[in-house]
Amino acid sequence: MTAGEAWGSPRPSAVEAGGGSVVRRILLGSQLRRLRESRGITREAAGYSIRASESKISRMELGRVSFKARDVEDLLTLYGVGDESERMSLLGLAKEANIAGWWHSFGDVLPGWFQTYIGLEGAASLIRVYEVQFVHGLLQTEAYAHAVVSRGMRGAPAAEIDKRVALRLERQKALVSERAPQFHAVLDEAALRRPYGERDVMRGQLKHLIEMSEQPNINLQVMPFSFGGHAGESGAFTMLRFPESDLSDIVYLEQLTSALYLDKAEEVAQYERAMARLQQDSPGPEESRDLLRGLLQLS
Repeated sequence: MTAGEAWGSPRPSAVEAGGGSVVRRILLGSQLRRLRESRGITREAAGYSIRASESKISRMELGRVSFKARDVEDLLTLYGVGDESERMSLLGLAKEANIAGWWHSFGDVLPGWFQTYIGLEGAASLIRVYEVQFVHGLLQTEAYAHAVVSRGMRGAPAAEIDKRVALRLERQKALVSERAPQFHAVLDEAALRRPYGERDVMRGQLKHLIEMSEQPNINLQVMPFSFGGHAGESGAFTMLRFPESDLSDIVYLEQLTSALYLDKAEEVAQYERAMARLQQDSPGPEESRDLLRGLLQLS
């Protein structure tokens, strides 16, 4: 997705459409916030104008809720936006922001807090990750993903496990799409040595990583045990960058029952430094492939 598409360019593909809707929601919220602040209008007054609470305006401006066309129209009037072309652009953005993501059909097994991440992931132009527990979801084979989900959801119905695995495989399509993002991953050696599934599952996963690491948009590095302590001491994290200049980088931190999305410049900068150190201190892609081949021989 490009910035131009957010303003009415050709319809994006199914994978891009869902991610685009999340980003458009955030972009529209950001523009509404700037318009409100430029007029010196409080959130409380804005909420009153659309028969809503101050907290509803806050959620709208953060892009956390869908937009009603009538509410956007009323807010634009309140903010003094009279130019018809500007109003139509923003109303068009509101309409596109409400498009349901492709993952909507997985809603019965997908936590609400993770739906936002999938949309952002699908719209990112650069994805950088550090993983220590297991291979990142975008690089997992179906058999490995099934082993991971089964381990994490003991006792869950087989149908639910299969659907969660299917969701993970659907996400992976973005990496090989026409507008695939750049994907930079640092995997701790622990993630590669911790077995999930039978021996054949791990061997298949290692082979898959070697193959994927040769894709032009994928940069895969392994942080070996031999390096000792490193910059990933706080645990796994993901950094997302978007083609839209109005959207700041986001750090995603997943927890057991929720997730954190960090976008404050000073917080993002700390993770930026940690990622840079991890990439600097890890062997390069070719050396990392050699490490993977060595682990494959031992498996």
